[in-house]
Amino acid sequence: MAHSFIAWLVAACALALALIQTARMAWLRGRPSRRSRRRLAKALRGEHDAERLLEARGFSIEARQVPAELTLHVDGAPVTVGVRADLIVRRGNARYVAEVKTGELAPRIEHAATRRQLLEYALVFDVDGVLLVEPEAGSVRRVEFPSALAVPPVRDGIFPRLLGWLLAALLGAAAAYWLR
Repeated sequence: MAHSFIAWLVAACALALALIQTARMAWLRGRPSRRSRRRLAKALRGEHDAERLLEARGFSIEARQVPAELTLHVDGAPVTVGVRADLIVRRGNARYVAEVKTGELAPRIEHAATRRQLLEYALVFDVDGVLLVEPEAGSVRRVEFPSALAVPPVRDGIFPRLLGWLLAALLGAAAAYWLR
């Protein structure tokens, strides 16, 4: 009888330890790492410092953490994605979307992720420009992209030829009318 009691006690202790370890792992997974917490704290400080920097440069803050949506078409089917800008600011009559970047790599326009994010903002938000704000360096830079909406001229195909033929026919008819 003592032998079965000890076996049950060992099994109960093993089960209790397994449950405690499972709960501990779930808690740790749900909790941000120290690195994540430091990065978040730095980003929040950066946004606060960026607001002060922008205001010192004559901008007024209109909105913070501004959500927007962009609808793309993938194989003909619409796909809507969310976008969130750090700040919408105004100076004079011009409105800008401002993206705050801290750290070594993110504030660099050569960094592909930053460049793509700013281009996305230029397409999504109805503003006059895009600002890249680096509070640690005290810089506010306006980033301009070539017009993404410009349609290149059609150089080949039937349409330019038809247009040319139509124009030639109209000129020929006008010349025949005037020369009679």
